Amino acid sequence: MENLQAQEQLEKIGFIDEKIDPTLKLVDEINRLKKEKNAVILSHYYVEGELQDIADFVGDSLQLAQAAATTEAEMIVFVGVHFMAETAKIINPSKKVILPDLKAGCSLAESAPAEKFAAFKQKYPDHQVISYINCTADLKTMTDVVCTSSNAVKIVESFPKDAKLIFAPDKNLGNYINSQTGREMVLWDGACMVHEQYSVEKIIELMDAHPDAEFIAHPECEKPVLLLAKHIGSTSSLLNYVQQSPATKFIVATESGILHQMKKACPDKIFIPAPSNDSTCACNDCSYMKLNSLQKLYICMKHELPEVSLPKDVIDKARVPIERMLEISK
Repeated sequence: MENLQAQEQLEKIGFIDEKIDPTLKLVDEINRLKKEKNAVILSHYYVEGELQDIADFVGDSLQLAQAAATTEAEMIVFVGVHFMAETAKIINPSKKVILPDLKAGCSLAESAPAEKFAAFKQKYPDHQVISYINCTADLKTMTDVVCTSSNAVKIVESFPKDAKLIFAPDKNLGNYINSQTGREMVLWDGACMVHEQYSVEKIIELMDAHPDAEFIAHPECEKPVLLLAKHIGSTSSLLNYVQQSPATKFIVATESGILHQMKKACPDKIFIPAPSNDSTCACNDCSYMKLNSLQKLYICMKHELPEVSLPKDVIDKARVPIERMLEISK
């Protein structure tokens, strides 16, 4: 709610609708501002390719958290979604953290409201909490250790075998981890709208049409989709896999932004986005990630707004499980 109110204030002062000189070379201006303001641009794999190309660092959630933890820049510009910028702020409370659009939220993070999760947690007083990094700062304050899809299995395995665990907010990733570790973690019922849209029937049809293609998938996908996959992994794992595999064609079940990096890394290989249930929508695209643009990035760096801010007590509590994750992931 605070973020939406802040966005409304920005709109009132004309920040959102600021007109840009059409002759302005945005890439040059962004690079100039970056140097002038001692800023670093961190970009997720899921934003548009031109935003990935201008970033100082492109990665998945774990890689971006690690980059945020080690940067010496005075200002962090996060081209992604809000929970990622929050994580950067938690790790760097003394630095200014900005992002191009405060409305760039996350369906998965929003599926676990902090107050409802607190009530859920009370039902399992003897359980420890592992939260997927795709959650709000408030939920992180109720967490023992954070994980990402890159290190989730490692994080879970760092707990004793008999440890009672809650995993939130992604039930699909939680189910996958349970299957890989033999655990029986209690799962919060949350999911990513992009990764739940894939059609098993259409994927099978596509695999039949391209028998030489390997099907690879992100563990946020539902179990029937994962059962079809040759390789299951985080965004960075999928990227690494296509570079190492001898296959020359891949059907990819994750947000379509990663195809930009795959094509750059393997220009001679073919990448096909996995089909969704609704053929009339661009359901392979995260609408939140796609709110980012070069124009918004330029305006955001010019004015150093919108800025992500969090209460000190939230930062202090949420930093502990993030630092535990970074330590385990070294």
